[in-house]
Amino acid sequence: MHRMSAGAALVARLGRLGVRYVFANSGTDFPPIIEGLAEAAARDMPLPRAVTVPHETASVAMAHGVTLATGQPQAVMVHTNVGLANAAIGVINARADNVPMLVFSGRTPSTEAGRFGSRTVPIGWGQEMFDQAALVREPCKWDYELRFPEQVHDMVDRAFGIAGSVPRGPVYMALPREVLCGEVDLPDTRPQMMPAVPAARPADIERVAKLLAAARNPVIFAQRGAGSEAAFHALAAMVERWAIPVCQYWAVQLAIPTDHPMAAGPDPAPLLAEADVVVVLDGLAPWAPDAHGPDPEALVVQIGQDPLFSQTPVRNFRSDLSLAGDPADTVLALCAAMDRLDPGDRIAARVRVATANAAGWEARDAQVARDAMQGDLTKAWLSDRMARLSRKHPVTIFGELGAKLPYMRLSDPKAWYESPHSGGLGFGVPAAMGFHLARKDRLTIAMVGDGSFTFANPLACLQVARDMDLSVLIIVVNNSEWGAVRASVEGLYPDGHAVRSNRVPLTDLSPTPDFAAVAEACGARGLRSASVSDFETLLPDALSHVLEGRGTVVIDAQVIRE
Repeated sequence: MHRMSAGAALVARLGRLGVRYVFANSGTDFPPIIEGLAEAAARDMPLPRAVTVPHETASVAMAHGVTLATGQPQAVMVHTNVGLANAAIGVINARADNVPMLVFSGRTPSTEAGRFGSRTVPIGWGQEMFDQAALVREPCKWDYELRFPEQVHDMVDRAFGIAGSVPRGPVYMALPREVLCGEVDLPDTRPQMMPAVPAARPADIERVAKLLAAARNPVIFAQRGAGSEAAFHALAAMVERWAIPVCQYWAVQLAIPTDHPMAAGPDPAPLLAEADVVVVLDGLAPWAPDAHGPDPEALVVQIGQDPLFSQTPVRNFRSDLSLAGDPADTVLALCAAMDRLDPGDRIAARVRVATANAAGWEARDAQVARDAMQGDLTKAWLSDRMARLSRKHPVTIFGELGAKLPYMRLSDPKAWYESPHSGGLGFGVPAAMGFHLARKDRLTIAMVGDGSFTFANPLACLQVARDMDLSVLIIVVNNSEWGAVRASVEGLYPDGHAVRSNRVPLTDLSPTPDFAAVAEACGARGLRSASVSDFETLLPDALSHVLEGRGTVVIDAQVIRE
């Protein structure tokens, strides 16, 4: 037993649970946390590493990135309601990606006087809310306000267990200052509440395997990977053996290599037109219902942590069979069931699918070659160029409206992460930083649009990168506009006034800042390129800089089109 402040007990308990990092932006509610860190360190207790991140959206994204690298939940601490409001975008992103995370914020003291930790400054009144947790209640799985110091270890254990339970996601706890200032005995007990990980029923696994084996034209749609490295390789082997195409439509992680013979192109329409059995693997929106959908007689199987995505009010993709559980476990079980069946003679189907997919790559390669000949930077050329780095180095690329996955040959399960489908901008750069913090053995690249880079609070991110000795390659794919918004306008109004006049209001971001100069001002290396030849000239030096651990490099890449 150790007698200590509740603030010290909280951070010490996180260390006992195996949380590696606490990403924090502190405020006047933090004295018991700060003193607690010092107190617990003085007692030589194992603690998570406290990382100061001077903007909350970056802190949550960094925690997100560490979890993508390690599979383990991390902690974020922010300042009362104002810090929590900034953090809300990142919490929404974590929920969309089923990323477990422990989110804490201080709460303005409830008492105006008479207790240690009572209000001492005017913001104690200005920041009080009737329901502070409402800021993040919907994207969080669970929330609570700590009421007594002696609750600390029980409630932190509970938060940790719930965050890691399937479906995984963020949890939130408010921390009143007077409560953290109280003293408690912290027993050195093992974690009291382990995550619950349900599994799909074996009978349903067998049924899906038999459906796929008997199908004439089966197809798999995958958006958020296969769940683990083992499942990634097992799925790749299974679909090749059975000649099942896999469409990674708007994928945020990879389920199989992008140049796998069964890796279909980005268009779901031709696959859905022929499919008699459709398996959706962890896909929030596996295709666009207004443009295409499965045959009414086709059987659709949904697999995921929450295969019906109950946190999404409207999502009406058909599900004739729903398999809930950890996606990696389900994929491995399904692949094992398929291995017990005889695929027969699948050579003709295998050749047909592989030939169609190869033709798609030939067309995309031809476009990249044309872009290179013309000399102007395009998203397609940059995407291909960054992906080719994976032939020499273990590479992880974080895209946020800056890269085009269909042009990238990637074969590693940790090679690709796109920003979550929630669309909370500012994710790519700090998430890449968090990933690199945990996996410095990999070349980590953030390919983000100029708007996304601005949303990432680059001053805060680059300051943290310098402080933490992070060497990330950041490509700012700079088209001086909200390209996604322009594309949406053009899609809905192809013959509208905005398109015909080539004046699309509310999308122009020019004049853009000199992002290379911003990088240099923050102690990073800043480079600019407006052509293929310029980019090829500066890339080797940029790579050597980050691979040798000499700091982060920002390349402001001026692109002319997609």
